[in-house]
Amino acid sequence: MILIQISDLHCRPRGRAAMRTCESNSLTERALCAVRDFRPRADALVITGDLTNNGQVAEYETLAEMLGRIIDMPVYVIPGNHDDRTNLRAVLGQLPGVTSDPEFVQYAVEDLPVRLVMLDTLIPGSPAGELCGRRMEWLDLTLGLQPDKPTILAMHHPSFLCGIGHLDRIILRDPVGFETLVAKHRQVRRIICGHHHRVITTNVAQAIASTGSGVAHIVELELFTHNDGMWMLEPPGLQVHTWIEGTGLVSHSGFVERFPGPWPFIDDPA
Repeated sequence: MILIQISDLHCRPRGRAAMRTCESNSLTERALCAVRDFRPRADALVITGDLTNNGQVAEYETLAEMLGRIIDMPVYVIPGNHDDRTNLRAVLGQLPGVTSDPEFVQYAVEDLPVRLVMLDTLIPGSPAGELCGRRMEWLDLTLGLQPDKPTILAMHHPSFLCGIGHLDRIILRDPVGFETLVAKHRQVRRIICGHHHRVITTNVAQAIASTGSGVAHIVELELFTHNDGMWMLEPPGLQVHTWIEGTGLVSHSGFVERFPGPWPFIDDPA
């Protein structure tokens, strides 16, 4: 099994840049082409939120056009804090799971060696995230249906502190409650998130939890400060989550951009 995760696309209406500077549509197209061209071919693409910059219908239409033109595998999406749940469901409702719940974009993917549970942490109008009582109840019941199958949770907002001050102020609300629920379901092996626009890894209960690199832009790595944060155009990345029999889940980080190479290893003369 190969799952490719990308996050934080921040798509804009065609011809417009994000934050007046970041050509997020072009960066998203390059990321999608990298997913398409990855070998061996991935089983699915997972996009962990912030599909758009402002949640506008035109922004979702931009993304829908690119997905339809470039991607030829299942695409699993969830909303981030920059998304609008109603517009997402209206434009991308043809994607699997998006409209299966009457209120939230939450669903389970059952036909992979690893179970994938997609969570909706959006609070309209807030940069922080939440799993309200109904969403927590749904997650508990859903995990209880398959207690023995290795499981990945995908969500936009991480529940852990990372040391980047402005990010730690907008994580998932009630992280202790979430960790308690995860600890109850020991089959949860991984929690993959977006939101932070950097690759960050830690533990939440027994699970390895990580955030994916941003596609549109990267957050400056500045630890233990209280400023509002800055962004930069470091190379965008993707995460590749694989299942290897006898080992389990193994994840790799890669870049969307093309770099010189590859070349064979050749021994230099003594």
